[in-house]
Amino acid sequence: ALSCQEVPEDDVLDASCLLEVLRMNRWQISSFEEQDAHELFHVLTSSLEDERDRQPRVAHLFDVHSLEQPEIIQKQISCRTRGSLPPVSNHWKSQHPFHGRLTSNMVCKHCEHQSPVRFDTFDSLSLSIPAAVWGRPMTLDHCLHHFISSESVKDVVCDNCTKIQAQGILNGQNIENQRTTFVKQLKLGKLPQCLCIHLQRLSWSNQGTPLKRHEHVQFNEFLVMDIYKYRVPGPKSCQEQLSQKNPEETTPGIKDGRAGKPSDAEQPAGTKPLFMNGASSSSSSPSFLMSPGTFPLAAFPECRAPLYLYRLMAVVVHHGDMHSGHFVTFRRAPGARGSQWLWISDESVRRASLHEVLAASAYLLFYERVHGRGQPQS
Repeated sequence: ALSCQEVPEDDVLDASCLLEVLRMNRWQISSFEEQDAHELFHVLTSSLEDERDRQPRVAHLFDVHSLEQPEIIQKQISCRTRGSLPPVSNHWKSQHPFHGRLTSNMVCKHCEHQSPVRFDTFDSLSLSIPAAVWGRPMTLDHCLHHFISSESVKDVVCDNCTKIQAQGILNGQNIENQRTTFVKQLKLGKLPQCLCIHLQRLSWSNQGTPLKRHEHVQFNEFLVMDIYKYRVPGPKSCQEQLSQKNPEETTPGIKDGRAGKPSDAEQPAGTKPLFMNGASSSSSSPSFLMSPGTFPLAAFPECRAPLYLYRLMAVVVHHGDMHSGHFVTFRRAPGARGSQWLWISDESVRRASLHEVLAASAYLLFYERVHGRGQPQS
């Protein structure tokens, strides 16, 4: 409705009908209390997933014969159940556009054996804000690299170390599970079409009281996510080869654990990108990358053009402290006016500039994927 061009200008959209639908899905949402925008986002995506899962995709449990023969086509199952099956909308055969997957990689420091990669779903990336360094601006890249930085996990049972230990002992003696230290790292296994980034602004004082972090985290109109994407081990990519040919572009690796001494942007070795997400034009990013409009793919070498390129669509900002406040939203105007931004506070709407958007202390960032060079249109 917000993106529809045919809505009269004097019409005001009321979200109460949406809240009523969420209450029908057993969510307890009060219209008179302070609510968190990130929690509401999870309520929306969870409701979408529940609605999708309620669509019947299997035969009736009492239809034993069809359950024993899963190769029966849907038309035959429909006859056996003595009724037509509710049609499944093509829209719900796929996940909602915010659905993504995280990978968790565990490697034993003793035998270097890698455990099977684990996948977990996410609908938003909740990023903590690292400790600020005096004189250096905090960027979105700092938060993303902190999110994927490796950490040590102690006292983990290593099946491979246990097997190696058992092979060196005779007489079939029982070997206790060998516990070692593993290095764990998160990556993005599947990037969604729409990416929601939540900046955690809740912190705790030494006395245990909640505090809000007000510092500004720099972000850009365009976001390159290639460096955070999980890749199956194999032949080295072109970007890795370029990093080896240009040793001055490489950065020191992160030490085990988050207490190690990272580089300026907490980047793994050999992965410094051409484009720094959130860096100012006076640092490592050329000034033309900061200008609004079309992302300059031609400025990148052919093999280093980003595949996972996102464009900023909306920013949610919280004004106030941990106990009270107000949410406002910056969003792109719909249609051909995509370069125009709007500032929205309840029923108040006004025009805004991209400079004002990028200067906001973001709480939620909404990016939508755009197609890079050599990438087919979906």
